[in-house]
Amino acid sequence: MNCYNLLGQINQSRRGFFATAAGLAATQISMIRSAAAQETKASSASAHTSFAALKQVHAGMLDVGYAEDGPEDGPVVILLHGWPYDIYSYVDVAPTLAKAGYRVIVPYLRGYGTTRFLSAETPRNGQQAALAVDIIDFMDALKIDKAVLGAFDWGARTADIIAAVWPERCKALVSVSGYLIGSQELNKEPLPPRAELQWWYQYYFATERGAAGYAQYTHEFARLIWELASPRWKFDDATFARSATAFDNPDHVAVSIHNYRWRLGLAQGEVRFDALEKKIAAMPDIGVPTITIEGDANGAPHPDQSAYAKRFTGKYQHRIFKGGIGHNAPQEAPKEFARAVIDADRL
Repeated sequence: MNCYNLLGQINQSRRGFFATAAGLAATQISMIRSAAAQETKASSASAHTSFAALKQVHAGMLDVGYAEDGPEDGPVVILLHGWPYDIYSYVDVAPTLAKAGYRVIVPYLRGYGTTRFLSAETPRNGQQAALAVDIIDFMDALKIDKAVLGAFDWGARTADIIAAVWPERCKALVSVSGYLIGSQELNKEPLPPRAELQWWYQYYFATERGAAGYAQYTHEFARLIWELASPRWKFDDATFARSATAFDNPDHVAVSIHNYRWRLGLAQGEVRFDALEKKIAAMPDIGVPTITIEGDANGAPHPDQSAYAKRFTGKYQHRIFKGGIGHNAPQEAPKEFARAVIDADRL
């Protein structure tokens, strides 16, 4: 065997060795990535995929759909979702509170899920006063005098209004992003450009193109908002799908568009809410025991805690949910949110 043949065999052996090593390395990397993906998927999945019971009740202008869990004679907790979310934001919070002895009630807001207007003549109004009155009517229909309120986004604004205007109906409050009460007059004030950029969808909805776009791409739009508002929340397709059905409500688009147009003064509210909006516009303090929450990775527009802390004049705490928690705090950190509700009730 000449030296060239020997070198050829050595080189061929080396190529075979490195090819085998590369193949093993690739396999190991693939296995590690697969395991990591499974871990991420498992950590992002809810422990629960359904509620103990789903019910309906006529309340004010609505037939309200709601989930319920826990003992009927337990102290009441009402949990309110935001846009574009639904009652499944609390699918893991509700059973935790139920086990702690609370009667937990999670209603679909107007324009979501199985909640329907009783009359075709009722304006599909999304102004803040309308949503607050809906929850008061809902409590009246269920004969609930007083409840602990836990909420985020639209729900937090609604809960804040109830705590401020009807404190006798609110035992304690848990509010993500704190004091969210506003007014049309306040919304006239321009924000710095970067802050305005975060509200891009509000200006999109101000146009007819935006209304048509939201109607055509409701699910896609909602998913985009979830991703932007909670950039580190790795929710899976099944988690989104469970909530997305709530946006198929026939009034969802109309209520959503009206909500954002009303804020900018581009749509009229109902006269019957004028007196209430005047009270809200005075930015009343909240005196009930309160815990405000902020996720450390909240990608949605939200005020800094220093800007609203003085609005809470009763027993008060503020908590930061760490670990990449975004806007949908109850679904992303259900144990911590349930703990906040229990602690607020004991302040």
